[in-house]
Amino acid sequence: MEYDRIADLSVSIDGVSTARLERETTSDFTRVTTIVSLSGPAPDGNGTVTGRGEDVTYETADHDRLVETGLPDLTGAYTLDSFADRLDELDLFPGGAPDREVFRNYRRWGLESAALDLALRQAETDLGSVLDRTADPVRFVASTRLGDPPTADRLAELRELVPGLEFKLDPTPEWDAALVDAIDEAVGTDAVRILDLKGHYEGTDVDVPADSDLYERVLESFPEAIIEDPNLTDGTRPLFDDPAVRARVSWDAPIHGVDDIEALPWVPDWLNVKPSRFGSLESLCETLRYCDDRDIRCYGGGQFELGIGRAQLQTLAAIGYPDGPNDVAPRAYNDPGVADGLPASPLEPATDAVGFGPLFDG
Repeated sequence: MEYDRIADLSVSIDGVSTARLERETTSDFTRVTTIVSLSGPAPDGNGTVTGRGEDVTYETADHDRLVETGLPDLTGAYTLDSFADRLDELDLFPGGAPDREVFRNYRRWGLESAALDLALRQAETDLGSVLDRTADPVRFVASTRLGDPPTADRLAELRELVPGLEFKLDPTPEWDAALVDAIDEAVGTDAVRILDLKGHYEGTDVDVPADSDLYERVLESFPEAIIEDPNLTDGTRPLFDDPAVRARVSWDAPIHGVDDIEALPWVPDWLNVKPSRFGSLESLCETLRYCDDRDIRCYGGGQFELGIGRAQLQTLAAIGYPDGPNDVAPRAYNDPGVADGLPASPLEPATDAVGFGPLFDG
């Protein structure tokens, strides 16, 4: 994607507001996010229009503090590029520093995506048109935990409701041969498109220690699956010496821009794109251009978005990597219960959208 195509879009901001969202999830935690709304004059001069983004910072306390403090003054007339310069000057956590520095990127993405949405609405256009890209149907996978102790029950329930559904799963040391057999019986191992080893998280509830036995089991039992974020230790690194195995590896948590890709142990074949990790539109576009130039295949990744953020991830996938195993299933897939009426893959985009993210309802 070309940043130059969007950098000079004008955006005029008259008002800033936030709304706190909260919802239970399939991963047994309460997700809290903040919707950022930027309002400005409508293109015809009558009334206002609003652009929205979503701050997906994980700590509830950071969202609660934002309710108390609000955001700094962002009113004014900008281009998207000069709006980004304005954000460089501001502390977006006025109530206190976040627990993790990457959360600054998460909040910044909420603001930059809202500004992009508003700029496109004020220009009466959509992102695909500005980038000269077609929005195609988006293939997605459903990401789900398997419980404690893990079973294949939820996979079977989902597959019964949505035939042909594919999955992203998070292996843990409790995955034994019996569970692998149960997954195979429930949905078939070829239905598992991504196995996220979560080897690059530290100090979180989802940390998974490097386990050579677990790595070997999933590599052999799911021979077609993408292997995401392995932790390469003395014990696990030999499992990835084979070029064919390396070609299955994808990276997510360590990637915040081009420098991180170039620091990987080998040139990757796959990349999970989570825009909030990049923070800025410029870094996102630079990274996607880098991947295009090097034939690195991309797919979208979600973070339990509760609002417009999920639809924006789906929009990026539609115009950038629609055929990837996108971890951007509609929000209903993140509900703890399994309900009728779940959308099937692929998602069909709307044809009359304006702004950033209205191609889908999330």
